[in-house]
Amino acid sequence: MSVDFEKIKNVPRLLMEAELRPLQGSRFQPTGFPDLGPATYTLPDGTEMLLVESTQSVANRLEAVSWDEGVGDVIPALKGISYVRVKRNGAVLTNSLLEAHRLNSPYILEGKDKTVLERLKAEVAGMETGPVDFRRLARALAKYDVCALLHGVFLAKEELAGGRLRLARSLSGHIEARNVRRAEYGGVKNDRVDPSGDTKRGFGNVPYHRADYVAERITAYFNLDLAQIRGYGLGTEAETFLVTLALFKIRRFLELGLRLRTACDLEVSGELRVTRPEWFVVPSTADLEAALPEAIAACTRANLFAKPPITEINWEPEKQKKGKAAKEEAEEDQEEEEP
Repeated sequence: MSVDFEKIKNVPRLLMEAELRPLQGSRFQPTGFPDLGPATYTLPDGTEMLLVESTQSVANRLEAVSWDEGVGDVIPALKGISYVRVKRNGAVLTNSLLEAHRLNSPYILEGKDKTVLERLKAEVAGMETGPVDFRRLARALAKYDVCALLHGVFLAKEELAGGRLRLARSLSGHIEARNVRRAEYGGVKNDRVDPSGDTKRGFGNVPYHRADYVAERITAYFNLDLAQIRGYGLGTEAETFLVTLALFKIRRFLELGLRLRTACDLEVSGELRVTRPEWFVVPSTADLEAALPEAIAACTRANLFAKPPITEINWEPEKQKKGKAAKEEAEEDQEEEEP
């Protein structure tokens, strides 16, 4: 079964969710933040909630399912998509599919090789003032990193239309747990040679405290903004590919990407269901995967991707200015900013 695009041509968004459960036992380790700890919150009715995985983290995990780390390449079904590959001394260093800020990665825009920066400058020239032409921006992103049309990007460099080019995610998701309770426990790092050693230097026995969680329900939520994808104005080929890819990413993440942390290994309990519109059924992973090569070929025929689709650049950091030269440049920048 493939996606029936005629049925969803007037649907603004696809809202999907899937119930999850710990793969073993009942406890799971939540995401945590250095200045916050576990992201807990309370609903107005008193229900204790927990953010298991943030929107930003789920975006990273959805991006990762396109990549085969074992062979260092995109999975076979995605051969031919556009992205930027960065090399250093002839070896692959990174690429825009894996970088946290995609095309805005410093390894792409901040090195001596200005290939991508100059090409993007040409693509977005004239958007320094006035309304941003999102169709032109979308076409430029499709050319050099088509997945940015799903996962968003912020081209913050001043040289790129004054650093004002942003594209929100059209595919987003998060995981939350309902009616949670803390599961307190702890342990000891044992020093079998000198249990009373100086712990500040890494010796001795060190007790520690941990807190996992149990929950009445864990749910993964996904939002695919069809209106935004249509708004790119890239044509039927691009829309078909982007929607197919987004649904494939969701399916693949739920099947292969739910080991979120050492002590947070989840699995789907039930089926991925669509809550809006309720009548839509997400095709199987196999059907979506089978549809991707032709969708990519159609985008290639429509000249949506750069030629070749993989833009290669070499990474070599620019030399930092030192001493008097750096001081004089800083003073010049300050003088320019003061008015």
